[in-house]
Amino acid sequence: MNAIALLFFVLVLAMTFVITWWASRRNKSISQFYTAGGGITAGQNGWAIAGDYLSGASLLGIVGAISLNGFSGFYYSIGFLVAYLVVLYIVAEPLRNLGKFTLADALTSRFNVQSVRAAAALNTIVISTFYLITQIVGAGTIIKLLLGWDFTTSVIVIGILMTVYVTFGGMLATTWVQVIKAVLLVFGSLVLTLMVLYRFHFNPMLFFDTVKEKLGNQLLLPPPPSTLVAGLDTLSFNLALVLGTAGLPHILIRFFTVPDAPAARKSVVYATFIIGSFYLMTPILGYGAALLVGKEAIVQANAAGNLAAPLLGRFLGGDIFMAFILVIAFISILAVIAGLVIAATSAFAHDFYSHVFRKGMISEKEQIRVARYASVVMSLLAILLASGLQKVNIAYLVSLTFSVAASANLPVIMLTLFWRNFNTRGAVWGMVGGLVSTIGLLLISPNVMGKSSAIFPLSNTALVSVPLGFLFAYLGTKLSAQKEDGNFEEILVRANTGINASEAR
Repeated sequence: MNAIALLFFVLVLAMTFVITWWASRRNKSISQFYTAGGGITAGQNGWAIAGDYLSGASLLGIVGAISLNGFSGFYYSIGFLVAYLVVLYIVAEPLRNLGKFTLADALTSRFNVQSVRAAAALNTIVISTFYLITQIVGAGTIIKLLLGWDFTTSVIVIGILMTVYVTFGGMLATTWVQVIKAVLLVFGSLVLTLMVLYRFHFNPMLFFDTVKEKLGNQLLLPPPPSTLVAGLDTLSFNLALVLGTAGLPHILIRFFTVPDAPAARKSVVYATFIIGSFYLMTPILGYGAALLVGKEAIVQANAAGNLAAPLLGRFLGGDIFMAFILVIAFISILAVIAGLVIAATSAFAHDFYSHVFRKGMISEKEQIRVARYASVVMSLLAILLASGLQKVNIAYLVSLTFSVAASANLPVIMLTLFWRNFNTRGAVWGMVGGLVSTIGLLLISPNVMGKSSAIFPLSNTALVSVPLGFLFAYLGTKLSAQKEDGNFEEILVRANTGINASEAR
């Protein structure tokens, strides 16, 4: 398959390099580099959000989880989709009205303090790094199968590619790579779904009856929790997915690429429709892989099930179609990686270096140069951390990232927008406390210590760490003598209308 795979691989890379070259000629300012100058339309941003969100975990991890575990794997799809209702109704429009380039910009519109900006930047870098690890693991697995390279070589190639996209193309190149990726992903998944249903006369009921008959009815039903801990773990897992999206930095910065708040809101509606359409296909793909390829073959190719979708493609369309599905999955991961790297580098260059370290005394040219250097460092760090995780199901690793985002960012975003008495200390305590509690609980959970030795019984921390994030923010506010509600009316008007309170009067 190497010749076919290499051809697809080269064509995709050529297309993305052309986009990067085109975008690099337009990156003449900070605004262009970080947010594409705010010139992305709602429709384009909707596809780009879908491209940013539908990662390698979506096509590889979720389909693999469904093929091996049945309905329990579908929890990922449900949680990822419902999450956008939180983004649509709470986050998208207010953040677009308050921010400029990063999450820290939105928060410091109310708390113009370096400590708040530093804490927001720290969370962005940590969350982006967690997510980057999962994407690199998925991309390394794909290249290993696609071209026969070893995992280390594959990861190095990925690091080079993601550095090129961000360093030279900025947000404009990242956006268009994400748009093209989303179109290819939805198209490829639709073709694969139709090919599965063709074998069942395009009758979904016949398809699921066959699943029930050959694989067992239990795979079609939500598994009852065997213990109270297992039930709480499932609840915690879904809480992380639903709330975590609204705190993901690489999703939040997409709202700054459109010209106004109505466009941000419309782009979320477009993205929700696109993402929902894709996730409705994942049960067909997952169960179809289990039926047609077989669980044993899937596990033999990859113990975590990450290659179920490509193997289904080979069964239905031969090596050519398998190579096509793998390349779609690869560009899916590259697009997400580019978004994550630019979110992290923006946080470092714009928030840490420019505003905290240099206190705003920096030229645009220097800030872009620092951002490009930071993208190289971020890529190297992610590659080193990803090296030992290639056998873990990447959809599960993504859920851990969502726990951090839900616990460290979302409480502060919501309290900034809706609590009059919220202050600087509360914001810092909420962000740092949510981050530390999530990572701390993770270190003493079964994921790290094993079931027999774990101090914290749940595999997912969100059920405890999200309330702790709110609690730290509340305690920080109440234990502080600061009274900072003077501009709350200004923030309230600006978040909901996009204009200053003085202009409204």
